Amino acid sequence: MADEELEALRKQRLTELQAKHGDPSGDPVQQEAKQRESEMRNSILAQVLDQAARARLSNLALVKPEKAKAVENYLIQMARFGQLGGKVSEQGLIEILEKVSQQTEKKTTVKVSFFQRQCKLGSNLFSDNAEK
Repeated sequence: MADEELEALRKQRLTELQAKHGDPSGDPVQQEAKQRESEMRNSILAQVLDQAARARLSNLALVKPEKAKAVENYLIQMARFGQLGGKVSEQGLIEILEKVSQQTEKKTTVKVSFFQRQCKLGSNLFSDNAEK
């Protein structure tokens, strides 16, 4: 096969796989929308957080991305409703982190059940085995 034919087959197979698995990375419209959303989130966070708080949040995003996303959503929601009075400091971010941690804390409970077998005194427990 020629290199051009092989490359065309590869591209065709790649697009088939992306369509089959629903990979949005091939769709430029979705990529652009995600890029705009990301830029808007970063813009809002830059307006509501001071430098130390932004650094702490980005460090958290490296370790626990789900928790960082939850904190970002919380901050953006507060900013949209006008509940933030000025920029949030690092200490303020720590307090918000504690609130989010309490809300998302997993509670584990262990339930132990004991079952008692009741046997009649004087009965032969092995009677079934002895008869066989």
